[in-house]
Amino acid sequence: MHPTYPSQPSRLRLLALAACACLAGGCAVGPAYERPAVADTAPFKEAAGWLPAAPADTLERGPWWTLFGDPLLNELAAGVEVSNQNVAAAAAGYEQARALVREQRAGLFPSVNLTASGSRAGGGGNAAAAGSYRAALGASWEPDIWGRLRAGVDSAGAGAQASGADLAAARLSAQGELAVNYFSLRQSDAQLALLAATIDGYRRVLDITQNRFDAGIAAKSDVLQAQTQLANARIDELALVRQRAQLEHAIAVLLGKAPADFALAPAPWRVAVPEVPAGLPSTLLQRRPDIAAAERRVAAANAQIGIARAAYFPSLNLSASYGGGASRVADLFNASSSLWSLGVSAAQKLFDAGAATADVDAARAGHAAAVARYRQTVLEAFASVEDQLAATRALAQQQDLRRQASAAADQVEAQMLNRYRAGQAGYTEVVTAQATALAARRALVQVQAERQSTAVALIQALGGGWRAPE
Repeated sequence: MHPTYPSQPSRLRLLALAACACLAGGCAVGPAYERPAVADTAPFKEAAGWLPAAPADTLERGPWWTLFGDPLLNELAAGVEVSNQNVAAAAAGYEQARALVREQRAGLFPSVNLTASGSRAGGGGNAAAAGSYRAALGASWEPDIWGRLRAGVDSAGAGAQASGADLAAARLSAQGELAVNYFSLRQSDAQLALLAATIDGYRRVLDITQNRFDAGIAAKSDVLQAQTQLANARIDELALVRQRAQLEHAIAVLLGKAPADFALAPAPWRVAVPEVPAGLPSTLLQRRPDIAAAERRVAAANAQIGIARAAYFPSLNLSASYGGGASRVADLFNASSSLWSLGVSAAQKLFDAGAATADVDAARAGHAAAVARYRQTVLEAFASVEDQLAATRALAQQQDLRRQASAAADQVEAQMLNRYRAGQAGYTEVVTAQATALAARRALVQVQAERQSTAVALIQALGGGWRAPE
C-alpha cells in the first residue's frame, strides 16, 4: 500500500507557512550597541590664546599640506596616496574587509545547487548493461531566527568600517611623515648653505691668521686653532650631507620608489607655519581616524556577544529539492521519473560542559577590552593635541629669542674679528665668538624646522587639518 502525499501547491504553501512562522518568532539575542562613554572634558587646556574653530572648520577639507605654501611638497604629498606601499596594504585590507561583509550577508539568503550523476554497470555473458542517471535542483536555507547571522553581518560591517578608518590613518600617517621628512631635508639644505658660508669665512680667517703668523705677529697656536675650527666645520658639513641623503631616501620609500630613482635638488626653504584654530574635544572624536577605528571595533565586539549567545538556542534548516532519476538519459526529465523532497531539521545542543557560556564570557571580555582600548585612544588623542598646542606656543616664543640671540652673536663675532685684526684681542676670543655665532644660527634654523614639524603633528592630532571650504 502506497502512502499518500499532499499535492505540490499544498507542499509549497506548507513550506512558506513554516518559513513565515520561523521569521515571525525570530528575535535578536545580541545586546543593543551603545557608543562607549568617555570623559566629558572642557576645551583644551593648552588652547588658551588660540582662535576656536567654527563648526565647518572642524571637517576635513582636502589636502592639508597646502597650508605650508610649498608647491613641491604639494606634489609629493599627493603622490603618497597613489604609490605608498603601506597605504596600498591598508587599502587592500579595507577591500578584504568589505568582501567579508558580502560573504556574511550571503548567509542570510538560501543557497541553490544543481547535482547530477550517471553510471552504467553490466556483467559477463549476454547480460545487458544497466544505466542509472539522476539530476536534481536543491535549495537550503537557515532562517536567522535568533539573529546570529545578522550579528555576523553587523560585526563584519563594523570591522570593514574600522578597516576604512585604518586606511585613513595610514594615509594621514604617511603624508605626515613625508611632510616632516621634507621639512627636515629643507632644514638640512639651509644648514648646509649656512655652513658653506661659515666655512668660507673660516678660510678667510685662516688666511689672515697665517699671514699674521708669517709676519711674526700671531703665534703658531692661532694658526692651529683656525685650522681645527675649519676642519670641524667641514666635518659638520659632511654629517649634514649624510643626513640629507638619508632623508631623501626615506622620502623615496614613502613615495613607493627606489632611492636610486628619486632625487630632490636643493631649493630655498619656505619657512611657513600656518595659524592653528583649535577645535573642541568633541569634534576631535569625530575626526581622528584612529578613534573611529577603535569605536567601530567596539561595535564589532558587541556583535560577537550576540553570535556567542545564539549557541544557547536551537538551529533550524529548511531544504527542498526537485529532480529525476531514470535508467536512460532520455527518460530523465519525464514526469513519471520526477523526484522531490522537502525537509525541516532542527538541532539543539543539550550538554556542552559550559562551552557556550565560556564563549559568551569570552565575547563579553573582548567587548570590555575593546571599550578600554577605545577610551585609551581617546585619552591619548586629547594628550597629543595638548602636547602639540603647548609645543606650538613654546616654539613660537623660542624662535623670537633665537633670532635675537643669533643677531647678537653675529655682532660679537664681527667685533671680535675686528679687534683681533687690530691686535686688541686674542685669537681664542675670536674662535669662541665664531663658534657661538654658528651655534646660534643653526639653533635658529632648527627651531624654525621644529615649528613646521610641530604644525604637522598638530594637524595629525586634530585628525587631518582644520581648513574651511574655499
